[in-house]
Amino acid sequence: MTDRETHLGELVEKYLPAEVLERFRERAGVYDRENRFFDEDLEDLKSLGYLTLFVPDAYGGPGLSLHEVSRLQQRLASAAPATALAINMHLMCTGVVKALNDRGDASLNWVFEEVMAGEIFAFGISEPSNDWVMQGSNTEAEPTADGGYLLTGVKIFTSLSPVWTQLIVHGAITHDDEGIAGPDADEPAEGELVYGFIERGAEGITVSDHWDVMGMRASQSRATILDQVPMRPERVSRIIPAGKHPDPLTFAITSNFQLLIASVYAGVAARALELGAAGLKKRKSAKAGVTFAEVPETRARLADAHLDYLAVPAMLDAYTRDFDALIDHGAGWPLRLVGARIKASDAARHAAETALMCAGGGSFDNSHELSRLYRDATAGLFHPPSADAARPMYAAALLDD
Repeated sequence: MTDRETHLGELVEKYLPAEVLERFRERAGVYDRENRFFDEDLEDLKSLGYLTLFVPDAYGGPGLSLHEVSRLQQRLASAAPATALAINMHLMCTGVVKALNDRGDASLNWVFEEVMAGEIFAFGISEPSNDWVMQGSNTEAEPTADGGYLLTGVKIFTSLSPVWTQLIVHGAITHDDEGIAGPDADEPAEGELVYGFIERGAEGITVSDHWDVMGMRASQSRATILDQVPMRPERVSRIIPAGKHPDPLTFAITSNFQLLIASVYAGVAARALELGAAGLKKRKSAKAGVTFAEVPETRARLADAHLDYLAVPAMLDAYTRDFDALIDHGAGWPLRLVGARIKASDAARHAAETALMCAGGGSFDNSHELSRLYRDATAGLFHPPSADAARPMYAAALLDD
């Protein structure tokens, strides 16, 4: 075993030992059935120091790399996908700050101090019908005299909604009356976007009480409604023109979001394949007189899903290590980042469906882990950008001058 793999094994034993992982797996079915938040998992993760993974040593944390956290998230997702997906949003925020710090930008390092003090960060970027995602916003940001903003809009899929204390958000500054163009336009309308953080105790924040979805139920990713919510001047992070204007902050957000989301679905796929293999070994064919693990057709079905999956951890290892090493892929970075997340979610759905077929009819029961994994895997269809939205980017890379 290489020194790197030995080190990763030590991190697993420290932050996600087998006995803790099994507790998470047992609770996952309960959370799903009762449609409630993963309170007990969160307390365990806090006690293990998991929420501080990205915090540098200078601020009292372990200062792990994106590669190391990706590996841990794959393991966590193999036991409790919804817990992993939701805690991703806190890790994504802290990972963004570490990425900026590693690149010489210490402007958000105050986040490290607040994480060590117990603050929980979350991600409030997604909006209804905003397929510009970070290049535009349907949220209005009204400037205030002190240099802050008042935000009005709706943020959807706000994971950690029962517990977050700080939310990173963006909005379109309203002194540009054009606003953000609709989805049929080639580019967002001209204007500026403000990025920054709002605090849970601020006036004007309403968290929806509705969350009754197919899968990833324990994430409690409810909508957050903003009505003239203040973003204090000292919490304003960036003013960026709308549209395709690269910035270290949006690059760091995209990188951490796409690769950590991909890590969750890689973990789902790995667990589904494990359960599928166990199902084939357990079931016996009356026709062939052997276990289904010895039947060529069922072996081939599992083999195809395994083949699809193996590319995903390889992509994650390569891309996270390049990111940590500050490799400049230029315009090739979005292709890599989005590709890893789309391929991971595709592999998770394929693996979960295959595993259901391998495990037999009993896995169709709602109490079976594979039934939950199958539903959890479908959430991968809804992370931005969708495959449809991403295809023009891949075509342009080859076809447009």
